[in-house]
Amino acid sequence: MCDYSLHHVMSTPAKVGDVLKSTSFGGSSTRGFCAAGEPNVAVCVLPGTELAFEAEIECDRAIGFLPRRKLAARLGRFRQVDLDKPHVHHDAIELPNGEIVLVTNLSEGQTATVLQLPADGEPARKQPQEQRTEAEMEHIHVFGI
Repeated sequence: MCDYSLHHVMSTPAKVGDVLKSTSFGGSSTRGFCAAGEPNVAVCVLPGTELAFEAEIECDRAIGFLPRRKLAARLGRFRQVDLDKPHVHHDAIELPNGEIVLVTNLSEGQTATVLQLPADGEPARKQPQEQRTEAEMEHIHVFGI
């Protein structure tokens, strides 16, 4: 999906193997992903999509002069959060430790590869641990997500 404030930006859906870059888009205060080499085209990612970052994931701090915050993770699963709040950012990355980071807070210029799309094409919603199926738990164990 693309965050609510990127709906006016030209976009394309993510595909397995796509190399994405975290970026800011002109006319928007929201950060998102673009395809490497196409900085003006937002890549919309389905919830549940697994991403592998080239380096440790970094976020900008609220106070600009502080160094970026490194998250000690290179894998993440795309999620949408706060869907009941229409005018806030929804696009997020769930880290292997369960931490949720808004895509708009990612530092610009990070590169990630789309590893896997959700199996059924339906947006994945975060489920409480006890509601996950045995197959999902095996997947989480194998991939560390």
